Amino acid sequence: MNKMPTQLVKFVRDLYATQEFIPLHAPTFAGNEQAYLAETITSTFVSSVGKFVDEFEQKIQIFTQANRAIATVNGTAALHTALHLADVKAGDLVITQALTFVATCNAIHHLGAKPIFIDIAPDSFGLCPQATASWLAVHAMLDTDGNCRHKPTGAAIKAILPMHTFGHPVQLDELLTLCQEWNLTLIEDAAESLGSFYKGQHTGTLGRFAALSFNGNKVITTGGGGMLLCREVADGIRAKHITTTAKAPHAYEFYHDEAGFNYRMPNLNAALGCAQMEQLESMLANKRKIAENYQSFFAATDYQFVKEPDYAHSNYWLNAIVCPDLASRNQLLETTNAQGVMTRPVWQLMHRLPMFADALRGDLTHSEWAEARLVNLPSSPVI
Repeated sequence: MNKMPTQLVKFVRDLYATQEFIPLHAPTFAGNEQAYLAETITSTFVSSVGKFVDEFEQKIQIFTQANRAIATVNGTAALHTALHLADVKAGDLVITQALTFVATCNAIHHLGAKPIFIDIAPDSFGLCPQATASWLAVHAMLDTDGNCRHKPTGAAIKAILPMHTFGHPVQLDELLTLCQEWNLTLIEDAAESLGSFYKGQHTGTLGRFAALSFNGNKVITTGGGGMLLCREVADGIRAKHITTTAKAPHAYEFYHDEAGFNYRMPNLNAALGCAQMEQLESMLANKRKIAENYQSFFAATDYQFVKEPDYAHSNYWLNAIVCPDLASRNQLLETTNAQGVMTRPVWQLMHRLPMFADALRGDLTHSEWAEARLVNLPSSPVI
């Protein structure tokens, strides 16, 4: 009989010092959240105009060292805007990974574009540059204008969109090289990787665009919210314009110079974000301690703890293990959840979902292997 699931329950309960239900990742409000929310309500500036929106953008910009940061209503809206600014249109193709949260692909879909699913790298569980290069070499070409196209259909391939799975950075240098070679735009889905660094540089700042998420289960939360990071200042100015309904500045007239998006983050949410940013460093430190505890616990077992890649410093947003096989994965999930310790399998691969079943894809051997074995563990940053 496999005793690991029961032993894990005891370990997690000892780690969090509670016999109550332990969620996968709960938000922590231990700072100025209530004070800033009260200030916002008193000011009456609770929607998209207010000092906390600007302040939150500045805090994220300084922390990540992005050239511009634009607050949005959620991470999907940030991704959608990034793809739009990268000139992704209906009928175009975007290279991404099959092992991702559905929002990555939804953003592509809502532009009328289609994903191309490529395999993951075993060390990051994110988009594999080698698999991407192999697929492009066989299936893509550059036309006479230097545009990347899918050989069989002639459809334009516009971007590479990797996701930093559980906060672990993908191999960005190699993907940037592919983008240069094939005239593609790199857009980072950094929704899970606030506080993660690739070779000393914050994720989301190497691609032309990136999206962060501040959903309730992220490292910090604004309740619902996201952030678009831009490598170029000019892109940031345009992103701010188009996400705020493309309204031309004027004291009282309403003139919109293009069809924009109403993706503005409310001041209430930004107030929460400002308070959360004041605690970010301590949250990241706690998350690293939790990861170290898990790593020690699983060291002498048949379960492999998912560590940060050698080239990265990860935020360990969601700790994860690789189970020996599907049967042991299912047993662990059933036992832990039945005993009030929440664990979760990784997302179903995107090509298994009905809306993406017909998408182009390469060999997905590593993705399918991981899908049958990965389990996320409780990772709330307070211990």
